[in-house]
Amino acid sequence: MRKLVPSWVRVPVVFFIIFGVVEFFIDSGEKPAFIEYPVVLLFLFLVLLILIAIEAIIGALENVMLHKLDEEAKAKFLADKEKAYQFTWLKKTYTKLLGQKPIEEEGEIILDHNYDGIKELDNNLPPWWLYGFYISIIFAVVYLIRYHVFDGPGQIDELETELAEAKIAIEEYKKTAKDLVDINTVTLLTDAGDLSAGKAVFNTNCVACHMADGGGGIGPNLTDDHWILGGGIKNVFKTVSEGGRSGKGMIAWKTQLKPSQIAQVSSYVLSLQGTTPANPKPPEGDIWVAEDTEAKAQE
Repeated sequence: MRKLVPSWVRVPVVFFIIFGVVEFFIDSGEKPAFIEYPVVLLFLFLVLLILIAIEAIIGALENVMLHKLDEEAKAKFLADKEKAYQFTWLKKTYTKLLGQKPIEEEGEIILDHNYDGIKELDNNLPPWWLYGFYISIIFAVVYLIRYHVFDGPGQIDELETELAEAKIAIEEYKKTAKDLVDINTVTLLTDAGDLSAGKAVFNTNCVACHMADGGGGIGPNLTDDHWILGGGIKNVFKTVSEGGRSGKGMIAWKTQLKPSQIAQVSSYVLSLQGTTPANPKPPEGDIWVAEDTEAKAQE
């Protein structure tokens, strides 16, 4: 095998095999192992040096052995070595694919055309070209029957199918991607985990103005049914995200909180409705009645 493959092929092949094994067994996340762990890069560099050194040592040993051989053995060794590096199988395959006659046999296919000493050969078309042409004919027939006779799905049909599948996949992703929520898609969260997370956000950012029990201080009372900028999850989400009244309302929290956190803290604020704070601030704003509740009352 070593005689059939030269060193300039062996070294890269063995190196990349070792490189692949290292990448397979070392968990480096999305980055390559040699970037995530510099020691791996050092290891691969040493492996490359060792492979080159092995080839150099083997080459030196061959030279030493060559000088110890007699003239006949030396000539045979050199002939075998030169023959091994000629890749005769590759040349034979290439010649077959060309489909040409050897130069010695070109006299059999010379045509009776002579243009100022330039002669024309009646070479056959290369086999690779003929096979490719036949395959293209077979493909064209199959394509014609599949898409024109039996009315198979065309490119427009495939595009529409893929778009429909992509739309479904996006909707499914949105169900689990909480940070894609906005004022149009936000819903009231009732899960204990979400309310607990919302309470943590409230205690960190909101108690200074609304008190820990939501009774109000600098900010309004959050436990009554009066709202300055509207109640309900959508209005509260918008107020927290975009901020309160210009000049005297709270800041816009969208630059500091994720959409999922805004949805959680908004749901927690609404969960304070009807509770009894220690020192409630007088009501501000108007009584909020949900649209669906008002519609039912009118009916």
